[in-house]
Amino acid sequence: MRTAVYPGTFDPITYGHLDVIGRGSKIFDELVVAVAESLPPIGPKGPAKETLFTVEERLEMIKELTGEFENVRVEHFSGLVVDYVRKKKTNVLLRGIRTVSDFEYEFQMALTNRTFAPEVETVFVMASQDYSFLSSRLIKEAASLGANLSSFVPPEVERRLKEKLKWLG
Repeated sequence: MRTAVYPGTFDPITYGHLDVIGRGSKIFDELVVAVAESLPPIGPKGPAKETLFTVEERLEMIKELTGEFENVRVEHFSGLVVDYVRKKKTNVLLRGIRTVSDFEYEFQMALTNRTFAPEVETVFVMASQDYSFLSSRLIKEAASLGANLSSFVPPEVERRLKEKLKWLG
């Protein structure tokens, strides 16, 4: 049985993420969507990637949205993703690529991961054209300005985003 791990912060999950999950679920026997906790502080500016939603909220949203896939599990992890991949007793990381800049970043990460864990392979899936411009960061910005997000995220995610931003504002 071939298992892959699709890691990310998914803050929030988008139609682009769901597209990669759907396609990954067809390629692999089992796909583990691995939700990263907030990253630890690297310097005086705080976390490298601060999240809007808690890990529990992100897990809940993703589980709700991936329930139709029988071979998809949703878990959370902290630390190096290659350590988590080893813990899952697999050697495949799944990553989505949207743009050339994504490729450069993901290529660098894949080579770094290979240094830490030479047995772990990274498999890239090209984003569908419809979602190639989506990023969670841009969606959060648009949500904070009151934009209609129905083309980018499922209705439940849009509701939660606007609720969270209203609460923070």
